[in-house]
Order: sequence, then structure tokens, then C-alpha cells
Amino acid sequence: MSTITRNQLLDQLNWRYATKQFDPSKKISAEDWDTLEEALRLSASSVGLQPWKFLVVEDPELRATLQPVSYGQSQIVDASHLVVFTTKFNLSEADVDAHIAKTAEVRGISVEDLAPLRGMAVGGIIAGKSEEERRNWAFNQTYIALGNLLTSAALLGIDACPMEGFSREEYDRILGLTEQGLASAAVVTLGYRSSEDKYGNAPKVRFDRDEVILHL
Repeated sequence: MSTITRNQLLDQLNWRYATKQFDPSKKISAEDWDTLEEALRLSASSVGLQPWKFLVVEDPELRATLQPVSYGQSQIVDASHLVVFTTKFNLSEADVDAHIAKTAEVRGISVEDLAPLRGMAVGGIIAGKSEEERRNWAFNQTYIALGNLLTSAALLGIDACPMEGFSREEYDRILGLTEQGLASAAVVTLGYRSSEDKYGNAPKVRFDRDEVILHL
């Protein structure tokens, strides 16, 4: 296994920022985008349940339709790529069973061997939980994937901007998400920063380490 250096990791994390202005003339290569999609697919989730779908919105007209319900933010139309993070809003035992079946297939074991895992997933996430509780659990899981995408993009030298500034109700309507059992959670735009983005070279603002990390 090959790894990057500690300095390379920290350099890229210091380099990244929530890009406010993208250069619309610069596009992410097909090879790099394929890598980012695979990074999304590999994102971690509790029990491995993956309660999400990632919508890559490529149609320029559709992106133009989404811009007004995203507070008019230019990133929606100017960025090379737009990803809408969605969650399954009514998780059930069927979702757990689908994951168990996939696990059995990939690992070459029987579904019966995975009964303890199924029991843990159903007991901890589904059984006795309201729809709101299940939705909130799935919603929080989606942010794990969002963070993974931001870091993966930074390591490839690709800019990104995570966004919650949009109408979830309108996104759900425009993209037909409710009919698919999905609800929008967050948006990430990706591409390359414009030289005119005044935030591109601004110092990163973070609290000191001893203010956010406690050793017990």
C-alpha cells in the first residue's frame, strides 16, 4: 500500500476552501471524475448500510432551474460538476436485507451467517424507531460521504463547495425525489476556482487545536 506524506495531506487540506467562484471554462477530466465517483461509492456508513443516492446533475438547463431555488448562487451553474446528496427517508428492514444480501454475495458467505449483523442493524436503526428518527439517522450518515468527497477532491487538486443554501422542498420537487423515496440533504459543487474569487487566497480560519481537541 502506498501513502501520501503527512505534509502532502496537510498541504491539501490547507489549500481547500469552500469555493465561492468557479471558472466555468475549466472542467474536471473524465478520469478524475470517475475517481471521485468511486470515492463516493467507497464512503463509510454505519453498519455499511449506505442510506443514500448521489445525483450528478449534468443537464445545463436543469442546473439553471435549480439556481433560483439555491438563493441564486453562481456555483450551481458555473462549477464543472454538481452533486446532490440525497437520503432514503423511510428506511425499513428491506433496506437492511438488501445490504445483507450484497454482503453475502461479495464475501461468499451465507445470509444466515450474517444474522447477528442483521439483528444489530434492525435493532439499532429500524425497530421501534419513528420515521423521523430513521430519516435523521440517514441524513446524518450522508454527511460522512460529503466530507469524504471534499477531502478526496482536495487530494486531487479539485475545488469544491459544500452547500446547504437551497430549498430542499424545491429540489425534491424539481428532481422528483419524493417519488423515489429520497429527500435532498446537501449539495456539493466541484471544479476549479476562479482567479477572481477573493476567498481563494484568504487565510484559513480555524480555532487553535487546544480549543477543539481535548485529551482525556
